[in-house]
Amino acid sequence: MKIAVLGAGGRMGQALTRAVAETPGCTVAGGVEQADSEFIGKDVGEVAGLEPLGVTITDNPVPLFAEVQAVLDFTSPKATVEFAALSAQARIVHVIGTTGLSDEDIDALEAASRHATIIRAGNMSMGVNLLANLTEKVAKALDDSFDVEIVELHHRHKKDAPSGTALMLGEAAAKARGVSLKDKGVFAREGQTGERGVGDIGFSCMRGGDVVGEHKIVFVGPGERIELGHIATDRGIFSRGAVKAAQWGFGKPPGLYSMADVLGL
Repeated sequence: MKIAVLGAGGRMGQALTRAVAETPGCTVAGGVEQADSEFIGKDVGEVAGLEPLGVTITDNPVPLFAEVQAVLDFTSPKATVEFAALSAQARIVHVIGTTGLSDEDIDALEAASRHATIIRAGNMSMGVNLLANLTEKVAKALDDSFDVEIVELHHRHKKDAPSGTALMLGEAAAKARGVSLKDKGVFAREGQTGERGVGDIGFSCMRGGDVVGEHKIVFVGPGERIELGHIATDRGIFSRGAVKAAQWGFGKPPGLYSMADVLGL
């Protein structure tokens, strides 16, 4: 399976390149970067710390999309929407781990998924997707006398908050309770906020150091507390999950899928 890595020069892009190269039956067919990137023209394998793979990083994705069966995309919302349109034209698998997408961005992905097989997740790890599944089950079992709080910690370089994973956990809790996260999500608290609203889903975000990612969802009830959590210590869990998603998506009909579909949850 020929796979291209989008944003190949970044830390996640390099991890994706290594994961593809290490997966039997998969080949790194190329990488894409912005036109002003220092990595343009460099061997995608060498950039990722591997032996040369014989393919260079380009700023022109169009010819590459015509050659591959799948692309792996952990870039930026604007770039992801543009790449999704190209995936739709090429009718290939597009695995998206980009976070910070707006409602309009997601609408654009849904439009592209009429022709492309798009697999989108706020987190590609098996553990986090199992956590989301458990979150939904616990939230469904408990009534709103149990308050829901989501706490996340990431490295100092992360640009969006809450994390895509935290939002995914919030959506799981909201879905289980039959409410909208837009209505019940509380993303900031400062000053005289008043009492906590019944059914609110609160978020707390921390940033610092080189933390790969930590997430905890806490159900706080009268006299007791339930905590579910996940700690990532290696970005490889995300890149390996993305490759697994690309393999799963190959041959599937166009549509917008999630990692829950990939894992059969």
